[in-house]
Amino acid sequence: MADTTTRTLATDGATLAYDVRPGTGTDPRPLLLVGSPMDASGFVTLASHFPDRTVVTYDPRGTGRGTTDEGGPVEIRPEEHADDLIRLIEALDAGPVDAFASSGGAVNFLAAVARRGDLVHTLVAHEPPTSAALPDRAEAAAACADVYDVYQREGWGAGMAKFISLTGHQGPFPADWASLPAAPPETFGLPAGDDGRRDDPLLGRNMRGCTSYEPDVEALKAAPTRVVIAAGEESEGEFAARSAAGIAALLGTPLAVFPGNHAGFLGGEFGQHGAPEEFAKKLREVLEG
Repeated sequence: MADTTTRTLATDGATLAYDVRPGTGTDPRPLLLVGSPMDASGFVTLASHFPDRTVVTYDPRGTGRGTTDEGGPVEIRPEEHADDLIRLIEALDAGPVDAFASSGGAVNFLAAVARRGDLVHTLVAHEPPTSAALPDRAEAAAACADVYDVYQREGWGAGMAKFISLTGHQGPFPADWASLPAAPPETFGLPAGDDGRRDDPLLGRNMRGCTSYEPDVEALKAAPTRVVIAAGEESEGEFAARSAAGIAALLGTPLAVFPGNHAGFLGGEFGQHGAPEEFAKKLREVLEG
């Protein structure tokens, strides 16, 4: 495989960095691997399983190498990420792309396809975490807002502890989620102190916008894109997997079940180990399906 090249792209209010890994095969269609707020470093293992495809990864605005003009703790909306993705695909100038998008990246890519489906051949949206697709949407939205509020009041350790509790919660959220006892940060090996910062890409800048986004179902149905909503087999009952099932039901399409959990494609990135080989095999099958 030829060497990976890194490029930058100025968009509206941000500068993105993206990596292009040329493939050895004959398929001219690039494969984008996208997360949010996870950056390109989270897709190293998954990308390695597609040496035949030109693989593109990037750092979203406000994360890693992705900068924003305003900086600081300003919140970022999925619509802004969608605009970035559209401009990135246009900059590649390679026709419609295939895309695997994870977590917040899946939310952002659904927003992009709703606007410019002509740019995307197949989108696999893995566990997009939005309360809008749930029967308990009001309670789920309140639980997500509570994570943001705890972060703003108490700092990163407390906010992340509440986030971990939220993502692992099974089933519908109770109306009194915010008042329930929360595990202290030390339970998860997190710092108890407050460093005073409020610009965390996950808890501060993307939390509320991502989890409250309402997919444009009619636009997604009308798009020329083949949209596949996916969830991990080990994630059943959790917030992001329930959201994925809800979106698939709204679109009238079957839910694709992938190996592992929300991070099933990781191969040691961030200290997390999923089932990347099995995950990549399933992704290839879905893309070729």
